Amino acid sequence: MTPPTSPTTRLTTLGGSAAGVGTGYGCAGSLVEHDGTRIVLDLGPDTLLELRKHADMRALDGIVISHLHLDHVLDLFAMRFALAYAPPRLERRVPLWVPPGGSAFLDGAGTAFVLGGEDASFFGKVFEVREYDPLATLAIGTLTIDFQRSDHPIPCWSMRVNVPGGRNLVYTADTADIERLVPFAAGAHVLLSEATLPETPPQGTPRPHISAAEAGTLAREIGASVLVLTHM
Repeated sequence: MTPPTSPTTRLTTLGGSAAGVGTGYGCAGSLVEHDGTRIVLDLGPDTLLELRKHADMRALDGIVISHLHLDHVLDLFAMRFALAYAPPRLERRVPLWVPPGGSAFLDGAGTAFVLGGEDASFFGKVFEVREYDPLATLAIGTLTIDFQRSDHPIPCWSMRVNVPGGRNLVYTADTADIERLVPFAAGAHVLLSEATLPETPPQGTPRPHISAAEAGTLAREIGASVLVLTHM
């Protein structure tokens, strides 16, 4: 008798550029899959095309947005039109979790595309938009996600994606401080860390991001087995 195999967990990079897309390489976006559950963490510009190579965008169990800077959300606009008009017909709205205040942000942004007489719910037609509570655990399929406020010019949340049986993943999102993430990320198997700055600036220098060296320090302090650098 063949013993049952353990569910596979997979991380696929959809883009890893910071602020502006590179040639053939989009901004922030990652696909996480476990035992039939598929979620996307952020969906920056030029990430939707890569996503569609690996997953059916209509069948996603959820998209979770760390913060509302455009390099993390812009392809939500492209996906909105694709879900609305590309065949086959959309059978159910795709769950979309945004940070506190994100619903109002999407409503305001959507008004630019709504013609006279149309329903004002531009994103709500194809997305089931919800705001997550950063103080609570979010459950999506076989995965759960915890949140930690990062150090960034606008409200931004790091995420800990908890996989049954361990091998958890922590996504820093955008942050200027690694120390506050150490207890939150402790014991994570994979650290998906931003590494925007080419060098670590002198202590006390105002900045919105960290360097690859700081990401390495964080990975060592939390005992991560795998470090994936993104937002570079």
